[in-house]
Amino acid sequence: MSKTLPTFSLEKRLWKKGYKYVIGVDEVGRGALAGPLVAGAVFFPAPRQFKIENLKFKIVKRLGIDDSKRLSPKKRLKLAAEIKDCCQNYAIASESVETINRVGIVKATEKAMRKAIGSVIEQWNMNNEQQKNGKKAKLSTIHSSLFFVLVDGFHIKYIPGIGLKNQKNIFDGDRKCISIAAASILAKVYRDNLMEKLAKKPKYKKYGWERNKGYGTKSHILAIKKYGLTKFHRKLFVKNF
Repeated sequence: MSKTLPTFSLEKRLWKKGYKYVIGVDEVGRGALAGPLVAGAVFFPAPRQFKIENLKFKIVKRLGIDDSKRLSPKKRLKLAAEIKDCCQNYAIASESVETINRVGIVKATEKAMRKAIGSVIEQWNMNNEQQKNGKKAKLSTIHSSLFFVLVDGFHIKYIPGIGLKNQKNIFDGDRKCISIAAASILAKVYRDNLMEKLAKKPKYKKYGWERNKGYGTKSHILAIKKYGLTKFHRKLFVKNF
């Protein structure tokens, strides 16, 4: 039985309601024992805004964008490049292990998502029609009816320019919504690359981050028990080891 891929159905409903910019948001690394939490935010222009007679819109639907966890590393890399080319704006934001240890994973996730959303709105702000005399419009002047946020899993409070009524949490959103799935792919590629780079450093090689990406595999847990913690481990997550 073939799997069902995410679609633009949620975005289409919102575009029809008059929201010009529907931002998909997702996080990667929330359940890992080591490494930062990374959030991605993406928005595609509505079909009428795609250039060359909706060519890019058709391309996006044909790419096979899916939940990043259901894709091979090679497929994710290819899709990440295509997403960056086809979307209107994207952003990647992270919260460090220090922040996770200090405020907890829930608040760290919200902080990373707020940063990613704020960044894509700021990119839009720098290039939109409200820019006059070389000065950017303040985010507070942007009418929230222009934007709607689709989040995988839960609502996010205190997003600049966006209220709670201008967002919707989607259970398994990265398997239903193209914008959320695209955000998950960008975040996953970024975080995996970061963990692979850390794994090359001699003092971290023994933890196998190039393979487990900081998640709690059997070999990673055994390495923690044998060699102890690094500054990239989340203390609360590994306290029972």
